Amino acid sequence: MTNGPDLDTALMLCATALATARDIGAFVSVAVVDGGGNLVAFVRMDGAEIAGPTLAVDKAYTAVAHRVSTDVLGVLAGPGGPLQGLASAAGGRYVCFGGGKPLWMEGRVVGGVGVSGGTVEQDVACVKAAADKWPHTAPAESAP
Repeated sequence: MTNGPDLDTALMLCATALATARDIGAFVSVAVVDGGGNLVAFVRMDGAEIAGPTLAVDKAYTAVAHRVSTDVLGVLAGPGGPLQGLASAAGGRYVCFGGGKPLWMEGRVVGGVGVSGGTVEQDVACVKAAADKWPHTAPAESAP
């Protein structure tokens, strides 16, 4: 597992996010990527929005690329933030609002989870539930 989540683990993380979405009445897409931002697993609930497949993958990718949750990154990339304008970099692939979390192992990011389709708060709740099932600890996150 040194290269990130294997397929079985990725599917478990997706299932956890889906269960949370069902509990809170959201219809979401969920993506799990490896440490290089490559897709390992993806699921989309019936009735989920059409932008979800792109945004879920890009939220997971963004979390890996910047080693921080996308909700924290949103603060950094917002007006007056040290990363202002980041969302327009990389062809617009970086998603700077909640729903993406990096997966850490032994002090480095080895993957990420992205959720899209609900409100930002719902996406954050779903991605947090999934990331909390990751069997490794992560450093605390905070925005400066």
